[in-house]
Amino acid sequence: MQLMNHGMSSSLVEKVRVEIQDFFNLPIDEKTKFWQQPGDIEGFGQLFIASEEQKLDWAYGFTLISFPTHLRKSHLFPKLPLPFRDDLEVYSTELKNLALKILDQMAKALRMDPNDMKELFGNGRQSLRMNYYPPCPKPEQVLGFKPHSDGAALTILLQINEMDGLQIKKDGKWVAVKPLPDAFIVNIGDALEIFTNGTYRSIEHRVTVNSVKERLSFATFYSPKLDGELGPAPSLITSKTPALFKKISVVDYWKRFYSSELRGKSFIDFLRMQDQGT
Repeated sequence: MQLMNHGMSSSLVEKVRVEIQDFFNLPIDEKTKFWQQPGDIEGFGQLFIASEEQKLDWAYGFTLISFPTHLRKSHLFPKLPLPFRDDLEVYSTELKNLALKILDQMAKALRMDPNDMKELFGNGRQSLRMNYYPPCPKPEQVLGFKPHSDGAALTILLQINEMDGLQIKKDGKWVAVKPLPDAFIVNIGDALEIFTNGTYRSIEHRVTVNSVKERLSFATFYSPKLDGELGPAPSLITSKTPALFKKISVVDYWKRFYSSELRGKSFIDFLRMQDQGT
């Protein structure tokens, strides 16, 4: 869905747009200070590299954890250039509050015990991913991001420049998403599909590239707390609506997610109850 009237300051959003473009335009020697360390997902680099043989996405990005604050890496968030760091602090706080409001409304719509949502997501993990898709001389032969569904509960996406590329899978076909002015694109991820016992389904999507201009986007992911256990909300499980997914610790969930190669919506299949099918 595209979220209008979200309450975010348009001037703040515009500053973040400009500052992200400036951040990717930093000289290479400045970027190396923020490069991914071996075995780490944060910093400049690529994600979901499961083998040396796989075909890589035509993109790279910058990833960092914003909340809870004690999870922030000392060489990343605190070292970002000013005023980008301060603006990103305000932006990420606003996006966290927005994500919690959306989740609260979803809980009400499902007539779920509100404590279920608060227990798992009240102090959830928020991570940020700034994506850069350079022009490609043969765009028909590559993808900026291969088809996948997000592992988080919610993804709130900000389009940085005016270049299209995001597509969602609907009725077996790929449909382009044209961002509305001043709107956030809100995407449901695997964690929310599991938590709502399949009521809200995660959305498979991909990113295409073109030969003329680069594309930039900024994704904010809101997820369950790291010391929690992910599974269907207890208040949604009844004799008529049995659990469709197994429970797993959030830490183990993310370990498996980041060590896998993205392939459509295949990631959460390992948590489905075998007698429920897909």
